[in-house]
Amino acid sequence: MSPALQVLERALPLGDRVYATLRDYLRAGRLATGHPLQEAALAAQLGVSRTPVREALARLASEGLVVAEGRSFTVPALTDADIRDIYELRFLLEPQALSEIAQSRPGRKELAPLRKALDDMAAAHEDGDGAEFMEANYRFRAEWMARVPNRRLARAIELYADHVRYLRAFTLGEAGVRARVLKGLKRLVATLEAADGEGAAAAMLAHLDTAKRILLERKA
Repeated sequence: MSPALQVLERALPLGDRVYATLRDYLRAGRLATGHPLQEAALAAQLGVSRTPVREALARLASEGLVVAEGRSFTVPALTDADIRDIYELRFLLEPQALSEIAQSRPGRKELAPLRKALDDMAAAHEDGDGAEFMEANYRFRAEWMARVPNRRLARAIELYADHVRYLRAFTLGEAGVRARVLKGLKRLVATLEAADGEGAAAAMLAHLDTAKRILLERKA
């Protein structure tokens, strides 16, 4: 009898890896608004040919994360109206997602990674470490996103959150902002631990409203 063999994991296609890399840079604010993103320059920096870069930029443009300008692309500078539109969609999507997570009655073990990320945020806030706070905040979000039962809903949420994530990267360095974020997320975790679907939706709505206000205040 032939020995049982494990299926080999296939590496992501190069175009997908370039897309994921550029998207991560956009999330972290490493690609400045208004700065031209040219295929040749990006390909040279990433050590790839221009084709996967072209494919990745076209994909990011279809999601509204970059815009075409002549022969290059740029990161759009969001207006106040853009932010309000994006949060209008997030108000519809994310409270529903958190309600579904709460209604699935996650146990203490399942919620432990969220609690750990929240504790790490609190520690970073006490230390005045904005970068570490941001990293723990991203982990917290990734953990609850992974628990959304409706994966189509999760994908829609991820798209619209990415539109403003780079802006939030520039606000979490402020102690006052971090304190407001922590307060909202502590309330959110408490509702999940209580399996309170209605409370989780309300907590997320309040958290998003706070985030929107912070962004609009800083852009004023």
